[in-house]
Amino acid sequence: MSLKKKGIQTICTHVGEIEDEQFKGAVSPIYLSSSYAFMDVDVKRYPRYFNTPNQEALCKKIAALEETEGALIFGSGMAAVSTTLLAFLNQGDHVVLQKTLYGGTYNLVVEEFAKYGITYTFTDGLDEEAFAKAITEKTKVLYIETPSNPLMTITDMQMVTDVAKKNGIITMIDNTFASPINQNPINFGIDIMIHSATKYMGGHSDICAGAVAASQEHIDKIWNLAKNLGGSLSDMTVWMLERSMKTMALRVNAQNANALALATWLDSLDEIRTVYYPGLPSHPGHELAKRQMSGFGGMVSFELIATIDAAVFMKSLELIKPSMSLAGVESTMLSPTQTSHALLSPEEREIQGIADGLIRFSVGIEDIEDLQQDIIQAIKKVRKAVAVH
Repeated sequence: MSLKKKGIQTICTHVGEIEDEQFKGAVSPIYLSSSYAFMDVDVKRYPRYFNTPNQEALCKKIAALEETEGALIFGSGMAAVSTTLLAFLNQGDHVVLQKTLYGGTYNLVVEEFAKYGITYTFTDGLDEEAFAKAITEKTKVLYIETPSNPLMTITDMQMVTDVAKKNGIITMIDNTFASPINQNPINFGIDIMIHSATKYMGGHSDICAGAVAASQEHIDKIWNLAKNLGGSLSDMTVWMLERSMKTMALRVNAQNANALALATWLDSLDEIRTVYYPGLPSHPGHELAKRQMSGFGGMVSFELIATIDAAVFMKSLELIKPSMSLAGVESTMLSPTQTSHALLSPEEREIQGIADGLIRFSVGIEDIEDLQQDIIQAIKKVRKAVAVH
């Protein structure tokens, strides 16, 4: 099959399938063996080497979706992030990271890099000047995340690539929030794409996985460290992930539509102080998002007005689940200060603009009217409780 002639939904459905040659089943068979022959074989397979039949097949699907030569899958998103960064950073090296990042990535850098002799700088902005002045002669990697977690800031990928290439620096992006359905950073020159595959690739809140996509040269370098760190993924989970990705385009496009409608509606409510969503014309990154993304994503963040307690509001929801993680087919909400960014100090969260009352809304595929009704009834409950007291 020529992938370049196929649409995104066809790639999701068919690329990376393993043909059931024995029984001709419609889905990929699962190879659960942890021990394979080593004599008279072309490939010596072992789960920790990321080359079992199911692992290899799934990597083909991810690479096809990100339009790269190769890919690797990991036991978690942070396994993918840490292994990829450490594959390109050695003692004495320096890395530049944008200041608005997933809390786990931020924590990895500030808590662990010093012991490896790796220095780092978080940019004080997202423009060309901020990135350029953070670069030193020892900088080897420039790491970004767009849209960012949880404020949905949009970073200019082409600008980042231009700055990096002038200095001979590798570029990496956390592409989790967008997913390959909404943007392909390689088209803007980004070298390495990283995902928490737990999120939109999995999409059903039932697996934990990570993924990296890049040129084969870069994948080989990441693999060389990965096989030693051992962050591989079980073949049962690999099979579940491949199954889930068959519907990724359908799910993500439905979540895009729901999120845009809900963000617009939330922005009209008196009880909402601020809405963060790149699909809104009022979002500072809206025009850039239009150029970089084919869809604005399924993540919306918002702040309630001061008289509505965010925790009480979330406890009052009946349909939307107050739940950690994101990107499942079911809608969820959480407090970044208590979950994704809990490891940051209050001062660090303030620097990133993450208020205690901020709510991150992972929009699912439910009917819009039902989600709106749930939010309205929760607001009414909080108002009634406040009035009583």
